[in-house]
Amino acid sequence: MADFDVGLVWFRRDLRAADNAALYHALTRCRRVLCAFVFDRQILEPLAKNDRRVAFIHASVVELDRTFRAAGGALIVRHGAPLGEVPALARECGANAVFVNRDYEPAAKTRDEAVAQKLAGANVAFFGFKDQAIFDHDDVLTGSGKPYTVFTPYKRKWLETLTPDALTPYASEDHLHALAKPLAGVKCEIPSLAELGFADAHGPAFAAGTVGAYALFDDFRDRMTDYDRTRDFPAIKGPSYLGVHLRHGTVSIRSLARVAHDAQRHGDRGAQSWLSELVWRDFYFAVLHHFPRVGMPGDHRAFKPEYDRIEWETGDAADAHFAAWCAGQTGYPLVDAAMRQLNHSGYMHNRLRMVTASFLTKDLGIDWRRGEAYFEAQLNDFELSSNNGGWQWAASSGCDAQPYFRIFNPVTQSQKFDAAGKFIRHYVPELAGLSDRDIHAPWLAKPAALAAASVSLGVEYPPPIVDHDAARRRTLLRYDVVRGPHKAPDDEPDDEGEAIE
Repeated sequence: MADFDVGLVWFRRDLRAADNAALYHALTRCRRVLCAFVFDRQILEPLAKNDRRVAFIHASVVELDRTFRAAGGALIVRHGAPLGEVPALARECGANAVFVNRDYEPAAKTRDEAVAQKLAGANVAFFGFKDQAIFDHDDVLTGSGKPYTVFTPYKRKWLETLTPDALTPYASEDHLHALAKPLAGVKCEIPSLAELGFADAHGPAFAAGTVGAYALFDDFRDRMTDYDRTRDFPAIKGPSYLGVHLRHGTVSIRSLARVAHDAQRHGDRGAQSWLSELVWRDFYFAVLHHFPRVGMPGDHRAFKPEYDRIEWETGDAADAHFAAWCAGQTGYPLVDAAMRQLNHSGYMHNRLRMVTASFLTKDLGIDWRRGEAYFEAQLNDFELSSNNGGWQWAASSGCDAQPYFRIFNPVTQSQKFDAAGKFIRHYVPELAGLSDRDIHAPWLAKPAALAAASVSLGVEYPPPIVDHDAARRRTLLRYDVVRGPHKAPDDEPDDEGEAIE
């Protein structure tokens, strides 16, 4: 016997019908199930009108609606504020319960608490489920019951905690027959991008929906075994490119982790490396949940409070440097190529996220929050927890971050990870004629080499806006306010993971 007569599934960051926890629980606990999605005005209004992510979400919503209609249901879509729209939909549909998958961002948690309270006033139950993480909240704690703040012991405990049940899929797709058609008078049409106030393009520039997600994953499965060897080289097709799909839930994290875990158990080092990236994702979700001060709306604080005492560069010169960094005009080719990739496509390779973040904070001395906000506006796969974690890792202010005295050298990073300059030549074509040696530091090239490549520094390409060695010395002085026991400075940090690619 069903627990509820009518259930309403409110989709947010889980735009798929298969292996969906909230959808499964609704379909197995309710006699009739309706599904809804709200284009949140508060989220959409600050965005640029050509934001690629809105096109991706829209295309994924259209695909989800098509799936539900084929099963006899439909997706009810609204454009407004969830606090008003969701209770109104529950009332229109006669729902006794609303089912959602949990979100870990502070603003989302506040929103859900308000919606749940309003629904309770109308005698409508509200249920939240774990879906976008393998482990969340208090699933992985230290022996003393405290949250982990260092990744390696967290990962060890994560793997110890992992059981087959944690990776078992929810068979939501097998119960779609319980979907009901919305009542007459309940509007179901999906507004166009233009009606939402966005450029009515021909869809996103990258594969959307579950179909797009599994096309990417099928391609990556053939390359996963090489991931540990290829992941750091931006000119090589090494990553999975699934970040945007994980962000919006068009693919199940359980399905990805299950494949990676099974492969690594059989000695696949590439799968082991990629599984570690999925664990990093859970780790940053947990950090944001347990320490929400790092990501409070409009007031992101350093995980290590003493790092908020750092005096970052401000004023006209800092603003000019920030603008040059955003535009990919710093005079450091790998940094510029990475920023141009981001601006052009909404994607940046994970190694380059670390390089560009280190350059902004430790070469230019600019507050990590400015870079964090720029990435938030540009990244297709923007995820508050991992973006914040990555930036605080680079700025040394986060949990388990690189020490403040470890500073990426943008030239040696370029020589190591784009040795032949293939990635640089693609995104900084004005330097394409330079040799593999000169392309990493054009200002060190001989005049004849620059002339032969038709490069005039200050004309075709800028000279460096800062001297790395001098900037490094300034950074060590800037970080004096948090200096711990003296350690010998080290230019090259250990490899770490921040984003799922």
